[in-house]
Amino acid sequence: MKLHNLKDNTEVVSFGQAVRQGLGRQQGLFFPSSLPNLGDIDALLAEDFVTRSSCILSALIGDELPSETITKMVDSAFQFPAPVKSVTDNISALELFHGPTLAFKDFGGRFMAQSLAAVTESPDEKITILTATSGDTGAAVAHAFYGMSNIDVVILYPKGKISPLQEKLFCTLGGNIHTVAINGTFDDCQSIVKQAFDDQALREEVGLNSANSINISRLMAQICYYFEAVAQIPKAQREELVISVPSGNFGNLTAGLLAKALGLPVKRFIAATNDNDTVPRYLESGKWEPQTTIPTISNAMDVSQPNNWPRIEALCAEQGWGLDTLGYGKASDEQSAESLRELNALGYVCEPHGAIAYRLLREQLAEGEVGLFLCTAHPAKFKEVVEDILTTEIELPLPLEKHDKLPLLSLERDNDFEQIKQILQQL
Repeated sequence: MKLHNLKDNTEVVSFGQAVRQGLGRQQGLFFPSSLPNLGDIDALLAEDFVTRSSCILSALIGDELPSETITKMVDSAFQFPAPVKSVTDNISALELFHGPTLAFKDFGGRFMAQSLAAVTESPDEKITILTATSGDTGAAVAHAFYGMSNIDVVILYPKGKISPLQEKLFCTLGGNIHTVAINGTFDDCQSIVKQAFDDQALREEVGLNSANSINISRLMAQICYYFEAVAQIPKAQREELVISVPSGNFGNLTAGLLAKALGLPVKRFIAATNDNDTVPRYLESGKWEPQTTIPTISNAMDVSQPNNWPRIEALCAEQGWGLDTLGYGKASDEQSAESLRELNALGYVCEPHGAIAYRLLREQLAEGEVGLFLCTAHPAKFKEVVEDILTTEIELPLPLEKHDKLPLLSLERDNDFEQIKQILQQL
């Protein structure tokens, strides 16, 4: 597999190099130089989740890793389902929260851990994972890499801007997992990560890598659950399928569009955001004007400078898709709450991110189309918010109940790269 740097096309790397590096020169994102032909898509959709995902990832990675190795990686990473649940006659929910940290990022985090282990050249090679999280990435990455030898994980998150249960899930592990609450926003955390990758001496000294959706292995894993979703949709409906994706850093939507480029029958996608609506405003006006990040009840989407947008523009250009074919929209906290209550009345308990995706889907679905919205986290991860809106109690699943009783182990730091650099050098 060959990937090129979107900011410097002369930098071309293999899958293994992209996994180990994370980012390219000038903080450029790696992107596939070409996409494989997956052959008979209907036959592929008839396979089980692990078999199908192994075929997709083997085709993408090519002969760089043996197919038997990729199958083992997938089997280890995807040990939980991604069920489609009917909500109305023409709208269903794709539940991506049945993994160990109850969020969609379990798929990408666990596959990245497997990928990094597979492409590491020496068992003694020092690796430091540095990542920023707006909520769910932190837990997925922490649990995927917890206890792995020669790998330290440093996770930055905005202090007071993720839910208490999200925080407990990854800030109570200790060991090789180091968590830092930054006095700032998610975009500030992301900026520190980028500064670290720009420091070539630091990168080499600590063996720096990133587990954000910056890392191509995470995106590749996420492609697979779009195929799994469509496999559960009746064949006669697939050509009319519209998928609404709750969007913050836009990795999830990037993966969906990559799935479509690989031949998955999806009519169109909707990019659903909260009040941090840089992309909807850009698609409306053609002007890229990030604003100050606004805290919302859908905090994992509180991102005003989404990292993955250049990948979406590059893919659309390569495929000849106009950006005007992409649906988009935003929902306020009040509208999110309205949609949570509407879903609850339909017998489906959701959380704010999925509720936004549902709202935009319901508003934009045309006659004859069928809709699917992504539920990216378990409602219990936003227990306080959901209970307040629905005036009902949300039972804690076992993973949350266990971590909720443990003390937080996080450090607190200012929005200052030098302070984080010092932490990295002391590991």
